[in-house]
Formats: sequence, structure tokens, C-alpha cells
Amino acid sequence: MEKRLNILEEIAAKTRERVAEAKNKVSLEEMKQQAESLNAETGFPFENAIKKGSLSFICEVKKASPSKGLIAGDFPYVEIAKEYEKGGASAISVLTEPYWFMGSNEYLKEIRAAVDIPIIRKDFTVDEYMIYEAKVIGADAVLLICAILDDDSLKKYMQTADKLGLSALVETHDEEEVNRAVKAGARLIGVNNRDLRNFTVDINNSLRLRNLVPDNITFVSESGIKGEKEIRELAQGKVDGVLIGETMMRAGESRIETLKSLIKAGQI
Repeated sequence: MEKRLNILEEIAAKTRERVAEAKNKVSLEEMKQQAESLNAETGFPFENAIKKGSLSFICEVKKASPSKGLIAGDFPYVEIAKEYEKGGASAISVLTEPYWFMGSNEYLKEIRAAVDIPIIRKDFTVDEYMIYEAKVIGADAVLLICAILDDDSLKKYMQTADKLGLSALVETHDEEEVNRAVKAGARLIGVNNRDLRNFTVDINNSLRLRNLVPDNITFVSESGIKGEKEIRELAQGKVDGVLIGETMMRAGESRIETLKSLIKAGQI
């Protein structure tokens, strides 16, 4: 657990520095006012898109990651997002963390202007400021990672997101975090299949933890999903959605066909 928390804490610490710099440009009060001036009903309903019945696909726009390094040297992020929409994705995940994932708020803004499906801002939310900021840049949902948030912060951030009309995907990795997410009242729970202590991936982590999540909570499997075999296993395991990144990013010119094949595999 220590090693896993270390990398998350390292990213979280750097993110706190980012937020402090951002507040020097636009204060918390200003960002809050900008976010609250936007109608909570604007945007696209992320939660409803994932709860549609058959296995839903959240496809990720990701240039790099700590486990894989540079994934996409050539990175036409808007075109990639359009291909996801054309291929049948229910939603798009956009990385905005700049150091480990080479993400950017600008990527999300431009993608928001180009697609008509929900977008989740994939970042390491360590401050309420980031939730207001997510609304302002056009996100429909935010990621809240249990491992870097205490119970009070988790509940507070979920409430703030809800007030702004944003969904909150609460990410977990083990039984304790799943129980914390359920207790906090999460409506969307994700399980990360990647163990950040050693970057190994085990799809069974989602299948094992699925039983701890009540059926009225939408359940998403995240990370390490490579092909149709895993998709079928997850669909059979009553998973509601999958977040799939590297596989789609590396699909290149066959991205639309790859996504359509995976969606078909999930229709059991």
C-alpha cells in the first residue's frame, strides 16, 4: 500500500502546487462565481449515459501515463475524440494532469466544442477549486480518488459537484475504498484494475469488488482492458461501464472499428 500511496501522494502534492498557481491567476471566489453562473442543467448527463443498460464505454484521450510513458507522440486529440463519438462511445475521458499524463485544460475545452457526448475531467482532484474549474472548462463529470481524499473531503466534493450539475466518478481499488465510497453516497463507483504499487493489472479486481456495490450504484471498471475477452468477462460480471484508454489510443487508424468491435463484444 505504501508504494501505491507514494506515487499518488507525489501526483497529489504536485497538483496542489498547480492549484495554488491557478488561484493566483483566478481566485477561488472568482472561479466559484464563474461555475455557479452556469446553469446546472447545461452540459450532457454523464451518469445517464453510463446507465443505459448494455455495457457503456468511456474512451480516454490520453497522451502519456506513469506506467507506460509516452503513449501518443502524434496527438490529434480533437480528431481522436470525434472518432470515439463516431465509434459509439457513451462518454469521453480527457486527461488534464500535465506532468505525468501530459494533459491540459485546453484539450478538454476544445474537445467539448467538438463532440456531443458527456466528458469526464480525468485529474487528481485535491481541492474544491478543481471542481468549479471543471464546470467552467466544460466537463460533465469529475474523478474523485478515494486513496487521496479523506471521508470529509470526499463527501464535500461530491456535494459540490452535485450542486453544479456534475457527476462524480469515485475511484477505488480495494474493499476498504469501495465501502468508503458506498458509505459516502457515491452514485458512480469505479474500480481501478491497475495496482499502482507495481503497475500490474488484474481485471478480476473489478469482478471481485462488483459484489460489494449495490445494484442501484453505477459500476465502472477502469484500466488495463485490452480486448474482447476482458470486455465479455466484465459484461458477464454485471459491470455497467468500462473506462478504456491505452488500447484505444494505440488503435490508430482502426480506432473506430476497434471500438465498434469491443462494443459488440459487450452486448451479451
